[in-house]
Amino acid sequence: MSLSAHDPWAFAGIVLAMAAAVYLTRVSGFWLIGRFTIGVRLRRMLDALPGAIIAATVLPLLVHGGLAGLAAVIGALAAMLALRNDFAAVLAGMAAAALVRFAGF
Repeated sequence: MSLSAHDPWAFAGIVLAMAAAVYLTRVSGFWLIGRFTIGVRLRRMLDALPGAIIAATVLPLLVHGGLAGLAAVIGALAAMLALRNDFAAVLAGMAAAALVRFAGF
């Protein structure tokens, strides 16, 4: 059996394999963390992880996004500080980037 782009069974098999890989990754993480005693040091590391993920996502946007990327980050930050709503922050960031790009920058 070939895995061509025109074979719907191959596509379904690939999607199921990816879903299984994601599921096993998540389950194994819960299983693995259940084997450890969560001490103060590990708790601090786990608590700091979301901030590190945000920084790892935003920094490349600031470095390579140009003026539109900067506007998106500033718009999202301003909306998040004012509204405390994730969805509104995403919309504000997208709108700011779109306006800057529409203006030709």
